[in-house]
Amino acid sequence: MLLVAEAPGYRGARVSGLPLTSERQVSGEGPAEATATIVHRVLAELGVADDVLLWNVVPTHPGDARSNRPPTSAEVAAGIPFARQLARGRLVVPVGRVAHAAFGGAYVRHPSRGGAAAFHAGLKELLCD
Repeated sequence: MLLVAEAPGYRGARVSGLPLTSERQVSGEGPAEATATIVHRVLAELGVADDVLLWNVVPTHPGDARSNRPPTSAEVAAGIPFARQLARGRLVVPVGRVAHAAFGGAYVRHPSRGGAAAFHAGLKELLCD
């Protein structure tokens, strides 16, 4: 399965180099990133953590060392071909609006900004029901 979100966050993959994963999850130190923490917790709770490849539509961080910004349409367009290659033969779970616009399929709410419960419920419905 390919769980694909929008883009690396400034406390997440921008630092760790791993999609939807913060530095703290890799090393036990450094900044934690809320989305990464929620995603890994939910995948573990649902028992699918070992079956999921994590990726972002835009593989590079749009923004700077202290902030995120929405990716431009050109950044999204540049990231889609490789993301589609990763998606071949896999169930694709787009997380959030940008990923959903790029891949279609079932919509799963992005866990940021109060969306943790909806992310958990959407992923559970898609994978476990």
